Amino acid sequence: MKYCARCLYPENAKPTIIFDDDGVCSGCRYHESRAKIDWSERQKILEDILDEHKAKARETGNPYDCIIPVSGGKDSHFQTHLMKVVYGMNPLLVTYNHTYNSRLGIRNLNNLVEKLGVDLIRFTANPESVKKISRYMLKTIGDLTWHYHAGIRTLPFQIAVKYNVPLIIWGEHGFAELTGLVTLEDMVEFTKWTRQEHDMRGYEPHDLINEESGITEKDIGPYIYPTDEEIERLDLRGIYMSNFY
Repeated sequence: MKYCARCLYPENAKPTIIFDDDGVCSGCRYHESRAKIDWSERQKILEDILDEHKAKARETGNPYDCIIPVSGGKDSHFQTHLMKVVYGMNPLLVTYNHTYNSRLGIRNLNNLVEKLGVDLIRFTANPESVKKISRYMLKTIGDLTWHYHAGIRTLPFQIAVKYNVPLIIWGEHGFAELTGLVTLEDMVEFTKWTRQEHDMRGYEPHDLINEESGITEKDIGPYIYPTDEEIERLDLRGIYMSNFY
């Protein structure tokens, strides 16, 4: 097994990681590239995006300028502070309750809402469905938390369509930060393909329905992504703060 000469990440990290001739991984090279970015220019680009969506919200009478998927951790607090305090947005927070909560995690989520004065939609999936999905996906792909990744990568889009909010603000692009999957020059945005292939291990919710799993149509509602027509009608996009900060 080969390991990065700098961070010791293994070559079998997923999604793909690449080593250069110096034995340094693509994730480390990604972090090096941050020093070359004009961050003040990036923040001007962000301001233009946010101003556009503020104007859209005013035109339609929508109280919400954007949606922020949150868990209650440090990224959630930073994203919400930036949008609410720094940029004057009125975000709608969305969290998927995976049911595996700690008291500290719940306290952090409550703190986020109370201290920053924002609205939150917290969706709790049926625990019996969660148990079936967790058991089946642990057996199938070794991932007990598939439902959590599927939920937090899907629910914000369901809410965006329901409430007609065309902008979703994500935190960091996780696989860029970890493995250099994309570059900062790419300025990538959220796509349904990366949601399925990376976060959901190549599975869509209907793939889980079979006799062995006992999973039915009634169990997979929180994980069904909006249709292409719904996404296009709303001109819905998801941006990553790590491209701007």
